[in-house]
Amino acid sequence: MKTYAQVLLIAIPFFIFFLLIEGLYGWLVKKQTFRSFDTISSLSSGVTNLLKSLLGLTLVIISYTWMEEHLALVHIRATWLVYLISFVLIDLAGYIKHYLSHHVNYFWNEHVIHHSSEEFNLACALRQPIAEIFAISAFLLIPAALLGMPPKVIATIAPIHLFLQFWYHTRHIPKLGFVEYLIVTPSQHRVHHAINPPYLDKNLGQIFPWWDRMFGTFQEELDEEPCVYGVKRPVQTWNPALINFQHLWMLVQDAWRTSDWKAKFTIWFKPTGWRPADVARRYPVQVIDRPEDLVKYDTEAPWSLHLWAWWQMIMSLGMLFYMLYAFEEIGAPGIFWYAAILFVHIYAYTTLMDGDRWALLFESIKCLAGLALIRFTGDWFGLNERFAYASWAMGVYFVISWLVVLYFTPSRPKDE
Repeated sequence: MKTYAQVLLIAIPFFIFFLLIEGLYGWLVKKQTFRSFDTISSLSSGVTNLLKSLLGLTLVIISYTWMEEHLALVHIRATWLVYLISFVLIDLAGYIKHYLSHHVNYFWNEHVIHHSSEEFNLACALRQPIAEIFAISAFLLIPAALLGMPPKVIATIAPIHLFLQFWYHTRHIPKLGFVEYLIVTPSQHRVHHAINPPYLDKNLGQIFPWWDRMFGTFQEELDEEPCVYGVKRPVQTWNPALINFQHLWMLVQDAWRTSDWKAKFTIWFKPTGWRPADVARRYPVQVIDRPEDLVKYDTEAPWSLHLWAWWQMIMSLGMLFYMLYAFEEIGAPGIFWYAAILFVHIYAYTTLMDGDRWALLFESIKCLAGLALIRFTGDWFGLNERFAYASWAMGVYFVISWLVVLYFTPSRPKDE
């Protein structure tokens, strides 16, 4: 994890830099694709995903290393050709997993966060899941294991493959001519994120568009069909934790409520969106069948709340950077406490963005936990060694943060 943390320390500033470039370009050409709260929600989702990854909170049923050791027909050296073949095999595995995520109820829960933004920009690329309970990626790399692709090659290529999927989440780059046949482009991925009927579940490729063309899931972006972004069952929240588990919670409720015993077990593996007939009648949910009916989720908020939400987002990034920098020094169990406080911090301010009174409760939990830590340890996870009065500054921040959230907390429930 130390190496992964060091890679993120380098990669994250680049992501933020390109977000700023896209925002500046949109402002200059008067075609802004960012909305304040939507962007904060996307960035916050990225932070929660990194927390989960850094803590290793996914059950790995079987590892690639084990498969390569026990299934490989041959064992080969890591040459440039091996790296290239591994990249192609990882992309094929990514296509298959992406296909499952769009076509199987259970797996959609792991992917819905990525499609939940009703905008399409570089920030939405950072909407990554925390709801992945079981890791199945290794199973999809069985061809690579059989060929004896070294684990160190897979471990090197996998993050590169992931980071290369960032750039095409933009509306500012048009179709790219012959390049459309070589790699996945912004035009192709705009189609993928759209809820228009011709575009649903299309363009599942991650780097190469060959798989879509081979397996019949390719769809060109049409001038007469402008993309409308989001999901057919709108998430109606800025809170990334709620978005991550909304679909799973609906599946759990439907499985419990249905009188069809067979459906209680099959619902998890049915096509995405399938619900037992009796439950669908008694507990209908909003579904957008016509893209023109979509009303983008928004919440009324004064400019001061937008500024406060951005400040809290910056605090999230600052806390994340320190976690990455001091990952080994903090160690266990401290790193889990640190991540928990950061997670509750994100939960609190995104709930406040929703205009929900529960924000004050979660803010109180965060601030009390932070102040208690400072009181009993006299430090903030070793930050005092680097900055004089760091724990004092964090204590002041917690007090001010609670007072500000108290000020912004609505007096009535959100639904009134």
